[in-house]
Amino acid sequence: MASREKSAEEIRQRRKLEVALGYRLLAAQHWGDAGDGHISARDPERPDCFWLLRYGVSFQTARVSDLVLVGPDGDLVEGEGITIPAAYYIHHPILMARPDAVSAVHVHTGWGTPFAAEVRPIEPITQEACVFFEDHAIFDDEEVQVQSVETGGRIADALGSNRAIILRNHGLLTVGDSPAEAVGSFIQMERVAEAHMKVRNPRPISAEAARFSKADLVKHGAGRVAFRSMVTRHVGDVSAVSQ
Repeated sequence: MASREKSAEEIRQRRKLEVALGYRLLAAQHWGDAGDGHISARDPERPDCFWLLRYGVSFQTARVSDLVLVGPDGDLVEGEGITIPAAYYIHHPILMARPDAVSAVHVHTGWGTPFAAEVRPIEPITQEACVFFEDHAIFDDEEVQVQSVETGGRIADALGSNRAIILRNHGLLTVGDSPAEAVGSFIQMERVAEAHMKVRNPRPISAEAARFSKADLVKHGAGRVAFRSMVTRHVGDVSAVSQ
């Protein structure tokens, strides 16, 4: 029996729930205490608009009702509150440049930010690192205080078709075909950055071995699988989040 095609509203609610859960997962990692991060989700009917958490809500208490819809000019289309301008400057250009991407994630972290200061690529030195092999870019630019869509456009150009980008002296950013994929990938990328900062004299595996590992790791959605596992571990009952 063929499965029923989901309505736009069902897709929207699923994306919004994953965004709210994503913020809670960032909080579980002790990130974003100062509000220094954002998760976006493209609206299925208004693809030039995206959902994210309104400013002032703690990541650890994020709910679907706390999300607002940001329009193509940066103004709120739905919901009440304010947003961080940098979220619009970064996420809008990326989502416009990447029609395949539904979500982007960026938050300042304990290992990703110092790793970004070294301005070096990820190497296949761990299993998780293989997820990003030949699938990440570096934004080698001194504008860490993103103040315009033009800067966001340069980030989008540098990102290209990759799943992730290292923002020089700033931190990490991932994209995905769902908020779950983008958030799960981000948390994995932070662990990869940690490994790079901790290990001495790493011996990367070969490109052939890295490609083989990557193909197996991503076939079911590397980020999505991690996301589901972490929601079970850190959130449990999602009913309160869906309100």
